[in-house]
Amino acid sequence: MIARDTVASDDPLRVFLALRLPETALDSLARWQQEQLSGGRIVPREQLHLTLAFLGATPRCALGEVYTALERAASVAGPIELAPLGWRETRSVGMLVLAEDRAARELADDLAGRLEAFGRYRRERRPWLPHVTVLRFRERPRLAPMLPPMGTFVPSDAAAFLSRLHPSGARYEILHTTPLGGTTR
Repeated sequence: MIARDTVASDDPLRVFLALRLPETALDSLARWQQEQLSGGRIVPREQLHLTLAFLGATPRCALGEVYTALERAASVAGPIELAPLGWRETRSVGMLVLAEDRAARELADDLAGRLEAFGRYRRERRPWLPHVTVLRFRERPRLAPMLPPMGTFVPSDAAAFLSRLHPSGARYEILHTTPLGGTTR
């Protein structure tokens, strides 16, 4: 990920909001990916995150509202603790599913409500699933990896990301970060 404070164009931006993972969790996941995953393109360590909301095409002029919604929701979030629960594959990605955390779900719901109030988001029909996408593929590898031996971890903060599509895979840039209110370190 590349940290950036500004975006130079008025074109709509591909934006998502996510929890960033602490360095120790990123290190564990990167080792686990190398040891356990095959049959696709491993998501680079610096791009691992837990998506709270994917906004998609967002006008640059709306970023202030998006940042405000993220800051307000994050500031009242309870303490979040995450842990690996299982493996799941969709038609194009492999993900590490995380154990349900009430505070994380409440943060995702609160954030969705704030974004909806601004008219910047519409919730997906399926329920929010806490996960980290760790592998991308064209054909499902049908893996059954052992879970990473990382235990419980606390997200480092929340962030707004710009996603730029590229032939070798999406590249993410951090647009804005904010602390979590209930984070204990």
